[in-house]
Amino acid sequence: MKIACVGGGPAGLYFALLMKKADPSHEIVVYERNRADDTFGFGVVFSDATLENLGDADAESYAAIREAFAHWDDIDIHYRGQVLTSGGHGFSGMSRKTLLAILQRRCQELGVELCFETVVDPDLSKLEPADLIVACDGVNSAIRERYADKFRPDVDFRPNRFVWLGTTFPFGAFTFYFKNSAHGLFRVHAYRYEEGSSTFIVETTEETWKAAGLDSATEAETIAYCEKLFAEELAGHRLIGNKSIWRSFPTVKNGSWHFDNVVLLGDAAHTAHFSIGSGTKLAMEDAIVLAGELGRHPTVAEALAAYEVERHPLVERTQRAAQVSLEWFEHTERYMSLEPMEMAFSLLTRSLRVTHENLRLRDPGFVEKVDFRVAEKAQAQSGVTLLGGDRQIPPPIFTPFKLRDLVVENRVVVSPMCQYSATDGTVNDWHLVHLGSRAVGGAGLIISEMTDVSADGRISPGCAGLYDAAHVPAFARIVEFVHRYSRTKIGVQLAHAGRKGATTRPWEGGAPLEKGAWPLIAASAIPFHPRGQTPKPMDRADMDRVLGDFVSAARMAEQIGFDMLELHMAHGYLLSSFISPLSNVRTDEYGGSVERRMRFPLEVFDAVRAVWPKQKPISVRISATDWAPGGLTREDVVAIGHLLREHGVDIVDVSAGQTVADGKPRYGRLFQTPFSELVRLEAGISTMTVGNIQSYTDANSIIAAGRADLCVLARAHLYDPYWTRHAAHELGWQLEWPDQYKTITGYNPRFV
Repeated sequence: MKIACVGGGPAGLYFALLMKKADPSHEIVVYERNRADDTFGFGVVFSDATLENLGDADAESYAAIREAFAHWDDIDIHYRGQVLTSGGHGFSGMSRKTLLAILQRRCQELGVELCFETVVDPDLSKLEPADLIVACDGVNSAIRERYADKFRPDVDFRPNRFVWLGTTFPFGAFTFYFKNSAHGLFRVHAYRYEEGSSTFIVETTEETWKAAGLDSATEAETIAYCEKLFAEELAGHRLIGNKSIWRSFPTVKNGSWHFDNVVLLGDAAHTAHFSIGSGTKLAMEDAIVLAGELGRHPTVAEALAAYEVERHPLVERTQRAAQVSLEWFEHTERYMSLEPMEMAFSLLTRSLRVTHENLRLRDPGFVEKVDFRVAEKAQAQSGVTLLGGDRQIPPPIFTPFKLRDLVVENRVVVSPMCQYSATDGTVNDWHLVHLGSRAVGGAGLIISEMTDVSADGRISPGCAGLYDAAHVPAFARIVEFVHRYSRTKIGVQLAHAGRKGATTRPWEGGAPLEKGAWPLIAASAIPFHPRGQTPKPMDRADMDRVLGDFVSAARMAEQIGFDMLELHMAHGYLLSSFISPLSNVRTDEYGGSVERRMRFPLEVFDAVRAVWPKQKPISVRISATDWAPGGLTREDVVAIGHLLREHGVDIVDVSAGQTVADGKPRYGRLFQTPFSELVRLEAGISTMTVGNIQSYTDANSIIAAGRADLCVLARAHLYDPYWTRHAAHELGWQLEWPDQYKTITGYNPRFV
């Protein structure tokens, strides 16, 4: 084959040498616009896992790379005058210039032609014909932009500003600094990449960058400012520039990575924020896969398609982790109120790739300190003795949590899950077994399904209700079972379906009822379903009636003996329809600003709070995003949290979406937890988090990092009603079994 690589960075060089090694008859030319020893930035980082891949791909370059490495296992976090150290992470750094020299040498040994100071016209029709053209011309790829109609690039420039500097300070670990200045908070990512040389990346918000006058600073002025700010940390060492200008990080994605015989490689195809590692690592892994696919397939077209199929999902996962990580650094100010151990754990697990269990395997001593502090805080908050004597330190999810006078024994919550199996609102044996089995399963709290406060407030004819005297004994039977046979607490979620009402059951299609439909009401006359009924916009009489229905249902719930109430203000139902600007276009005092849109939902809360016993808590479920343009903003969500706290809400159940039919949610593991963290830390109120919590280690991570106070699981509890007991067993935690099972288990609480 005749191969042209446009770009002589690590991606292009590594791909060229791998292809030449695979078949010396390939004619390979690498075109690079800069000189051979030009480079930007300072060091690159590789994980131990990446090194194994490089060793398998080309032992000769791998050996030279390893000799140049500076290796470390520790991460040092400097925060509030403390240095918190976590070990066992296994990273290596090296000079980018050294890496390029190694790869250039290896290319020359194998017979790759290197053409430096050569600019290739992005119109590839002007390039000498080749069987394969590899566009590895970096984050600002001219080829990608020239053929944007083919690649469909999406470049997201992030709001923070950063500058890439070097220093002679010999860092002994990957180091994070968080330093307040007169202008705002600065964060530093620093690591040693060779003897006497370290990378020193300074990052801050755009507001702080401008306030410090750095938006107009020269490179020399930037270095002077940073040397002065970090004088104590640098201990007399100087900062070094290398075309060090302040930048915004671009997250690069492409709809396609190839067309015809042209393929994107490395930063031209994708980027991942520097806070989770090196783009060089991703680029070299791209090269390994692309070279492998070209060796396995008979045509270039088949190989390029296979390369993208193989590589795209892996890169997507990395970019999801990078997105969460970069957002942590974009909002670092939010975490400055956390205690040192909580803040350190939050930082280490920010990308969600590192969990409580991962970290425990790497550094059990560090995680023991984290768990001790979680237990210590839980003990003080709940009044339950957890520590002292020979007591085992409980895992985070097995610490208690107190809401008013209610103490839940662990942080696991069974999410309210509609069963659509009631008769005229009356629950039955199905609900008894559904909820009862999960109480025996050991969760700290169960919230029964969305329970409607009126017959015309139901989603479907099968929905549960609390609007008739017959509903009371049916629910009381379930609550009595839970209280008698478990230590689990049980709450009820009160709601009105609003414009999402009068539909068939989900397994019947969930479509608007053709017969027997009841009239719908909502904040505005906007139907939820395209073919659905247009709701009546509520007037004052409608509001008063609904208020009365919620109050009546709350009184019934107290008569039944529920431990807690939850008001459903999420997912597009009646109260949610007031909150979202997409479903509330009112021009009266109940529409407009978020404060006005919250007015009626808060009237409902206040009325319910007035009749619900003072010693019992009330939670509120909200949708923190509409997943749609023009919907709720981050500022709206924080304002909603503040309003709920001011009105006396005890905890916010933070969900997302389902407010409009055309919403486009971004699913993924723990995809809603960042919203819980936002509300908890910026609105200063306790939260529950939901959304694809897949394991007990996810739940432990959430609690230990302060992302939520309770973890709400739905599908996991459908799959395994005994999820909590199984988690306890896996964690080596003794969870008491019901008396009825003790004879079978031999009084061994760890039996599964």
